[in-house]
Amino acid sequence: MVKLGGRQVHVTEVFWSYWRLAAERQAIFFRRVSEEAGPWTDDPILGRYRFTNAYRASDRVSQYLLHHVIYDEERDALDTILRVLLFKIFNRVNTWEYLVDRVGQPTATGYNTDAYMKALDELLEQGRRVYSAAYIMPNPQLGANRKHHNHLSLVEMLLRTGVIADLEKASSLRSLYEQLCEVPSFGPFLAFQYAIDLNYSPHFEFDEMEFVVAGPGALRGIGKCFADTGGLDAASVIAAMADSATGFFETTPMLTPFRDLWGRSLQLIDCQNLFCEVDKYARVAHPQHSVDGPSRIKQVYRTDHRPLTLGYPPKWGLPLSAQTPSFFGLAS
Repeated sequence: MVKLGGRQVHVTEVFWSYWRLAAERQAIFFRRVSEEAGPWTDDPILGRYRFTNAYRASDRVSQYLLHHVIYDEERDALDTILRVLLFKIFNRVNTWEYLVDRVGQPTATGYNTDAYMKALDELLEQGRRVYSAAYIMPNPQLGANRKHHNHLSLVEMLLRTGVIADLEKASSLRSLYEQLCEVPSFGPFLAFQYAIDLNYSPHFEFDEMEFVVAGPGALRGIGKCFADTGGLDAASVIAAMADSATGFFETTPMLTPFRDLWGRSLQLIDCQNLFCEVDKYARVAHPQHSVDGPSRIKQVYRTDHRPLTLGYPPKWGLPLSAQTPSFFGLAS
C-alpha cells in the first residue's frame, strides 16, 4: 500500500513501472538532446518499442505543431485556432505539409473546403495516408461519403457558425474543453487533447494543472497500476500522481532520479499520457496484469536520424522557445 491523494491505496508492480518508465523515458530524451551516440537505454522494452516522451510537448508532432502551425509567425486568435484544429484533426505532418503546399497557408478568410478536399483526394490516390494512427477520429457524419470530406466540412461549419471565434472567449481550460465537447464527433478525450493544443498558443493562458480528462489508454493503465484506488476516480488519481511525483522519486530508493523539463514539473496531461504508456509497457513487462484492450505493443521503435528541433511555448519560460527553436543532432 502507498499513500496517494491523502488515501491509502493498493498498488501493483505496474505502479512502480510507471515511475521507472517516466524517469527512463525522460533520461532517453536528455541523452538525445546531449547528442550522445545510441543506444540510449538498457531497458529492452523501451529499446525495442516506440513510446512517447514523458512530457507531451516534447513529442515530435507536438513540436511540429508548436514550430510550424502556431509559432512560425504571429497570427490572430481566429487563424491560430483554425490552424490548430485543422492540423490536429488529421494529426499528421505529411498531411499538413501537403495541404499547405497544394492550397496555401490556412486562414479564416481564405479557408477553401473544396480545394482542401481535392488536395486530400489526390493524396489518397497516391496511396498515402491522411490520418495519424495516434487517435481514432470519429466521422462527424455531415453528409459526405468520405471521412476527410466530412472533417473539412466540419471545420468550415465551425468557422461559419462562429464556434471558432467563441473558443477565443473561453475563461478557463475547462470552459475551453466544454465548448470543444459540443463539436460533433470530438467527444471528451479529443476535446481535452485539442484544448491542451490550443492552450500552447499565445492566445490562451490556462494552467495545465487545472483539470484532466483520462482517455481509454490511461484508464487501462490506472487499472493495471492499482488493485484499489481507495475511491479516487481517474482524474483524482492522475492529479495525485502529479502532486506526488517529486516525493516518490526522492523517497523511493528503487527509483532512479527524475530530471524534469528545465524546471517544469510533470503536468496533469503528462501524467495522463504516462498512464497510457505504462498500459503499453505492462503488456510486455507485466502481462499478468491484463485488462480489456490490446495485449501487445504494435509500434516498433525505429531510429529517426533527422535533426531534433526543440522549443516550447514562450510563456512557459523554458530555455528553449518555439519562436526560436534549437536544433540538435539526433531526433526523438
